[in-house]
Amino acid sequence: MRPSILDPLFGRAAALPGIGPKTAKLFDRLLAAPGKETRLVDILFHLPINLLDRSLRPTIAEAPFDQIVVLKVRVAEHRKPQGRYAKAPYKILVEDDTGDCELVFFLANADWIERSLPLGATRWVSGKLELYDGRRQIVHPDRVLDEAGIAKLPPAEAVHGLTEGLQERFVQRAVEGALERLPSLPEWQDPSVLAANKLPDFATALREAHHPTSRADVEPMGKARQRLALDELLSQQLALRLLRAKMKRLPGRENAGDGRITQALEAALPFALTGAQTRALAEIRADLSSSRRMLRLLQGDVGSGKTIVALLAMASVVECGRQAALMAPTEILARQHYEKLLPLAEGVGLRLALLTGRAKASERARLHETIAKGEADIVIGTHSLVQSDLAFADLGLAVIDEQHRFGVQQRLALGAKGEAADVLVMTATPIPRSLALTYFGDMDSSVLDEKPPGRTPIDTRALPVSRIGDVVEGVRRALGSGARVYWVCPLVEENEELDLAAAQDRHDDLTRIFGEIVGLVHGRMKGAERDAAMEAFKAGTTRILVATTVIEVGVDVPEATVMVIEHAERFGLAQLHQLRGRVGRGSGKSSCLLLYKGPLGETAKARLVTLRQTEDGFRIAEEDLRLRGEGEVLGSRQSGLPGFRLADIAAHARLLATARDDAELILRRDPELASPRGEALRVLLYLFERDEAVRLLRAG
Repeated sequence: MRPSILDPLFGRAAALPGIGPKTAKLFDRLLAAPGKETRLVDILFHLPINLLDRSLRPTIAEAPFDQIVVLKVRVAEHRKPQGRYAKAPYKILVEDDTGDCELVFFLANADWIERSLPLGATRWVSGKLELYDGRRQIVHPDRVLDEAGIAKLPPAEAVHGLTEGLQERFVQRAVEGALERLPSLPEWQDPSVLAANKLPDFATALREAHHPTSRADVEPMGKARQRLALDELLSQQLALRLLRAKMKRLPGRENAGDGRITQALEAALPFALTGAQTRALAEIRADLSSSRRMLRLLQGDVGSGKTIVALLAMASVVECGRQAALMAPTEILARQHYEKLLPLAEGVGLRLALLTGRAKASERARLHETIAKGEADIVIGTHSLVQSDLAFADLGLAVIDEQHRFGVQQRLALGAKGEAADVLVMTATPIPRSLALTYFGDMDSSVLDEKPPGRTPIDTRALPVSRIGDVVEGVRRALGSGARVYWVCPLVEENEELDLAAAQDRHDDLTRIFGEIVGLVHGRMKGAERDAAMEAFKAGTTRILVATTVIEVGVDVPEATVMVIEHAERFGLAQLHQLRGRVGRGSGKSSCLLLYKGPLGETAKARLVTLRQTEDGFRIAEEDLRLRGEGEVLGSRQSGLPGFRLADIAAHARLLATARDDAELILRRDPELASPRGEALRVLLYLFERDEAVRLLRAG
């Protein structure tokens, strides 16, 4: 049960004064989880992203252009649009002793303008001063105030992220209402940590973060921001350690196989295992044969051979008479794993089953029965593997592919399908060490940092988008020599504002040039359509596949040797590296062409240079973290990864280390969180919705 002291913060934001049904819906769109309502805690954790500085109060003649200024003016003339020009903007001429300026209102509310800016009156006007057609103007001033109003205007004002239809003043009002209801909470941080870092208490930090007085206050290193980030990081590190302690306490079962199947499998492989694969397997087998439960992360760059390691680990468990399961995030990936492993498995007598959400009811019932009777040794599937009605005869090992697409809950759910099942999670996204500690601190880690022999380096080049004609000719030559081509575009529909090439339009263009051999795949297609498009490309029916980033993870077509990425400057480094990894999977020479629209900013330039210099995913991941920050590095924008609301890992790496050390010390001294500080830390865990961790405490 959540402590009652937190009840006000988990109340509905719609109950705050000034939030009507229409505004509540806008807040829900901006801040709430799908299908949920915004709560006070969501509003309090929605921190300002910028600062409006209103300290500049010059005369009209001295006022700088393209900056926010506050001008003291007399209203000299109303220029109301009339007759056939009635839809033109309403303009007001204002002046002081040094010059004049026009205030411009589009789709104007004439009554409001005439009430707010009566002729001859003195007013204070705030907005961005611009030069248009030789005249000074302010379009839609953000404030029009009399003497009483200017006396109350703060010199700086917070700017929050908004959604269409939601105005800053509504957010400000909601924040003030939420702050008034903030209960007095116990201090959960160590006083010595707060003193050493000169950090305020939680309530003061929230108030100061929402009322910045300088640009530094909205930066990650502002003291209020640091305090809130430390709270979030401590809650996350504490939750991870509680989960790990629980997994370590749970008795495991020894899954040390006798080697009869794994030796036959290794002998059947067309290549020798790399040193990194051998090392990772030794670490996994040591875990499997111990009496503690395994919880291990297997990190491997694109094409480093994780799937073979997983198969050999699963075979070890089958040697003990138990079953193994491999869960993939998409239907395409699950099917691909199945097709890749089936010939190897059948050769050594392993029985494989494929279970996905798209199986017909009768087929699913038959598969469930086969699995429950123990007639399938290895089950490969999507999240349908964690559905409650599926029972295994004796699940010994759960393997989870592309870990960051699944939450801790799904990981636990699959592990819970077997009595003390060992858990191995895999990711093809090389994760910088600091992030591995943050997101996967509850796991041991094995790294595959070598490519299997026979992989050829990928020739990577960057070209301006103006040379797209040359690229099309290059594609024509590659097709002539039997190649297949990926062509990646960033958006599904044309967005004039961003001026990006849309996948649909590019597909139409390439179809006009190359005919019916051009396929299309994007995230808005239904799953079956998308699978069919991928299958056609794998089979060679289509030989150019125009795609959005849905092909980023795991799709394996060895015949594809050319990757074209349009607007490469708009992608993150790790994402570009993942996309490039779709080629170079066979023995043919592969190339990756990065088309960019200039002029390039410094960050975009650095990304493209790094990508041309190296194929080392771990080096790329560290550089990506330096350039962008953690949320995007791990793909939280795309995959629903539990990112941070208040902490910024790139900026707060030192605080993460502090939180990690503190969490370890706390659980050594007070593993049940029973001391006064322990009780306060339980409040912290519930505040940041780490309820699962508190439940683990109660479950012992």
